[in-house]
Amino acid sequence: MLKRVIALALLLLAPLAALAQDTETTSWEEGTHYDLIVPALRTANPEQVEVVEFFWYGCGHCYTFDPLISRWKETLADDVDFKGSPAVWNQPMELHASMYYTADVLGVLDSLHTVMFQAMNVDGKRLGSEDEIRKLFTSNGVSGEDFDKAFSSFGVSSQVRQANSRARAAKITGTPEMMVNGKYRISIRKAGSQANMLKLADFLIEKERAGQGATASTD
Repeated sequence: MLKRVIALALLLLAPLAALAQDTETTSWEEGTHYDLIVPALRTANPEQVEVVEFFWYGCGHCYTFDPLISRWKETLADDVDFKGSPAVWNQPMELHASMYYTADVLGVLDSLHTVMFQAMNVDGKRLGSEDEIRKLFTSNGVSGEDFDKAFSSFGVSSQVRQANSRARAAKITGTPEMMVNGKYRISIRKAGSQANMLKLADFLIEKERAGQGATASTD
């Protein structure tokens, strides 16, 4: 008899639990689940919705988030511009930011991005010097000469400075965090999970897309 009562109670509560879960993941509130960035940051193209991921190669949470981000990026529409932005809080992180932009300049970011994450989070490499980073690149098919030229270039150092300024302006306090269209900051602390960070990003992308449509219709 007791088992039947428990089973009936669970059956009656199931729809309520499902409703509560749906509410948790769809009723996002500013200040509770994400933060407004004031003043808003300028984006590269006002006709697109810009999404930025702030990360660090030595961050274990960023390492586990990366596969989720990779799959999520494949679902984005053409009007969404996704950018990675390495966090720069100290000298080792500045080196790793240079590593990221060097790979980008050399056109090998797609192939080395996971390699760099794995080197620090699985293989136990600190990548704490230019020489150690150079060895990682050359062991993955990049010529030493090409690496040296890119790593010390003005273009790479300029992008590192911009990344640092971007994170400070967005008031980033940890990694991974995300920014949508220069207006909204998403953290795992407020979102509750890495999966929710991406659901929030989808929600805010739609919010910005609707706002852009409304603006266009009044022009």
